[in-house]
Amino acid sequence: MDTIKGMKRTCYAGSLRLDDIGREVVLMGWVQKKRNLGGLVFVDLRDRGGIAQIVFDNDVSKSAFEKAEKLGSEYVIAIRGKVFERQSKNSNIPTGDIEVFAEEIRVLNESQTPPIYIKDDDEVGEALRLKYRYLDLRKPKMQKNLMLRAKVANVVRNYLTDNDFCEIETPFLIKPTPEGARDYLVPSRVNPGKFYALPQSPQLYKQLLMVSGMDRYFQIVKCFRDEDLRADRQPEFTQIDCEMSFVDENDVMEIMEGMLKKIFKEVLDRDIVTPFPRMTFAQAMDKYGSDKPDTRYGLEFVNISDVVKNCGFKVFADCAKEGYSVRGINVVGEADAFTRKAITHLEDHAKTYKAKGLAWMKITDEGVTSPIAKFFSEEELTNIQNAMGAKTGDLLLFVADKDSVVYDSLGQVRIAVADKLNLADPDKFNLLWVTEFPVFEEDEENGRFIAKHHPFTSPMEEDIDKLEGDDKLKLRARAYDIVLNGYEIGGGSIRISDAKVQEKMFRALGLSDEEANNKFGYLLEAFKFGTPPHGGLAFGLDRLVMLLAGAENIREVIAFPKNQNAVCTMTNAPTEAESNQLEELSIRVSLEDKE
Repeated sequence: MDTIKGMKRTCYAGSLRLDDIGREVVLMGWVQKKRNLGGLVFVDLRDRGGIAQIVFDNDVSKSAFEKAEKLGSEYVIAIRGKVFERQSKNSNIPTGDIEVFAEEIRVLNESQTPPIYIKDDDEVGEALRLKYRYLDLRKPKMQKNLMLRAKVANVVRNYLTDNDFCEIETPFLIKPTPEGARDYLVPSRVNPGKFYALPQSPQLYKQLLMVSGMDRYFQIVKCFRDEDLRADRQPEFTQIDCEMSFVDENDVMEIMEGMLKKIFKEVLDRDIVTPFPRMTFAQAMDKYGSDKPDTRYGLEFVNISDVVKNCGFKVFADCAKEGYSVRGINVVGEADAFTRKAITHLEDHAKTYKAKGLAWMKITDEGVTSPIAKFFSEEELTNIQNAMGAKTGDLLLFVADKDSVVYDSLGQVRIAVADKLNLADPDKFNLLWVTEFPVFEEDEENGRFIAKHHPFTSPMEEDIDKLEGDDKLKLRARAYDIVLNGYEIGGGSIRISDAKVQEKMFRALGLSDEEANNKFGYLLEAFKFGTPPHGGLAFGLDRLVMLLAGAENIREVIAFPKNQNAVCTMTNAPTEAESNQLEELSIRVSLEDKE
């Protein structure tokens, strides 16, 4: 093999343009493709900057030509040559107007035939891509994603630093705390039988930093949750974590809107309008059935419960009378786009979210076409159409059930309809604040209340006195989520800063004073020594970059992600520990048969 001794790269291959004609350059990278035309060998050299065509002419350099003839895919090479205008231009690549005639080549390393193609439009499965991730990351699309991620992180760091935030690292080995998901536990060798947890978030530490007077804190930090995965989740993920003292909700929202505005401008050269629209949790659920609605399209819910409570269709009437709800969406002008088969598919989709069915009506020139039309009088059908704002050519879809089922199922139908009709413009970015979340939600399995966000979120000031009341589900939190195109990209709240209120919160969650002190005693103790009002927000960096990159899931913007089973197929982690390691940790493993 050759070495690069005496050669120094002058530029990236992808940076060369017509202005570089006549320039002598040294390029280093990988062989993307080779074409041998007899007296000429053409090589596409690829590096992080892109691709440039290298010409090896037997008349220019016989030794370089002979070496080039033996090149294979993904060989690592260095070339020295001169830039010329290309005779046969290629408009598909940025360097398509030029080519480099090589005078010298060095083969720095050979390569076996790669198990996956190094090109963006390959159709290899994700399993193989993750197994050979180091090859997958050579693809221009993947490198672009990682560079975009790095740029976002840099913009965030500069913006927050310019706004008086102090970057502070918090520990990874912490005390286990109940924050909704399972903790990853880390055994302590020097304290046999005891465990650290990896942080699900730096929540308590950033609150303690506010108690300590740091005033404005941030870090771009790894967090860990042992939970079932999906397209936009990973067991380890990255947060942009922020906390501020002496602020209310508006202060936090304003500074975070400024940060997003700067990210969009510097990363995508897009101007976004601030302030962002705001919608309460109750309004979001009522209009879209989701606390993270995609507002790029309409299809808003209409509650027709009052209209149908005395109608002839028993399913609708009974739901309305029993305090449940009947809600629908109007797919304006698209009745012909949905065949019976397509509507059945939507109904099956609704049933996966516990709906008992999906009622429908098509508005035609002849009247209402529907399997349930016969149960309604003409007046009742007219009232429904008026309530839904329906006209000829519209498709009406309804779900009748308790609110939670209607929200989930009809909300998913709304998304499925939008997907079928391509209503969500991929070039549009709709940002939205969702506010006033419930403080509590019901854990039906265990028969108790759990915190909707986390137990350190402050209730609305007018609701604090109701913490010890009976109607806890009506308490509103000083919580806010930032939503982008149907994804929650960040969430935060004004925190509880009064030790007595925090104790009430723990009691409302079913924690005894002893349990609360055991789990969070250090926080309660800190609150006794002058705690400023404070609040903050954490963005999911992976999810934000995924949306900015137009990627389908967050694995596309993480260098070395895990698969759906939380396994790294490249390294085969997790693996069994060596017996001597377990012995040092005073751990004995006994796997029970779960079948």
